[in-house]
Amino acid sequence: MLRLFRALLPREERFFDLFARHARTVAQGAKALQDMLRGGDETPVFCQRVNQFEHDADNITREVLTAVRRTFITPFDRGDIKNLITAMDDAIDQMQQTAKAVVLFEVRSFEPPMREMGTLLVECADLVGRALPLLKSIGPNVAMLTQITEELTKLEGRVDDLHDIGLKELFLKHRDANAMDFIVGAEIYKHLEKVADRFDDVANEINSIVIEQV
Repeated sequence: MLRLFRALLPREERFFDLFARHARTVAQGAKALQDMLRGGDETPVFCQRVNQFEHDADNITREVLTAVRRTFITPFDRGDIKNLITAMDDAIDQMQQTAKAVVLFEVRSFEPPMREMGTLLVECADLVGRALPLLKSIGPNVAMLTQITEELTKLEGRVDDLHDIGLKELFLKHRDANAMDFIVGAEIYKHLEKVADRFDDVANEINSIVIEQV
C-alpha cells in the first residue's frame, strides 16, 4: 500500500541530476587516475586533478544528503539513495588515496598491471554513468541494469586478478633489491584494488534498488 501511495505522488527528480553530476565527476577522477598511472614528470599534476575531482564529488554528495533530509517524496527509499551516493563517493575517495600515496612516495613510474587496472577503473566509472539514468524508469530497464551491474562485478574480478599478478611480479622484481620499492608498489596496488571494490559496492546498491522497485 505504501509503495502504491508513493507511486501516485509527484517525485522529486533532482536526485537524478545530482547522481549524473556525481557520476561525471567520478569518471573525470578515473580518467585523471589513468593519466597519473602513465607516469612521468606530469604525475603530480594528475594527482592534483584527482584531488580536485574528489573534492567536487564530496560537495555533490553533501547536496544529495541534504536533499534526502528535506524532500518529502524521494524517487526511491531514502536509505537506498544514501547508500548509493555513499558507495559512489567511496570510489573516488579511494582514487584520492591512491594519488596521495603517489605524492607521498614521489612515484613517477608505474608497473604495467597498474596501468591496466587504471584502464579498467575508467570502464567501471563509465558503466556507472550509463546505469544511473536508467534508474528513472527501472521497470523497462531491468535487463540493462542487470547487465551493467554484472559487468561491473566482472571488471572488479579482473582488477583483483591484476592486483595478484602485479604483486607477485613486484615481489620477484624486488626480493633481492630495495624492499621499500616493493612496499610502495604494494600500497599503490592495494588502493587501486579498493577502487574496484567500491565500484562493485555501487553495483550492489543498484541491484538492491532494482529488487525493491520491481
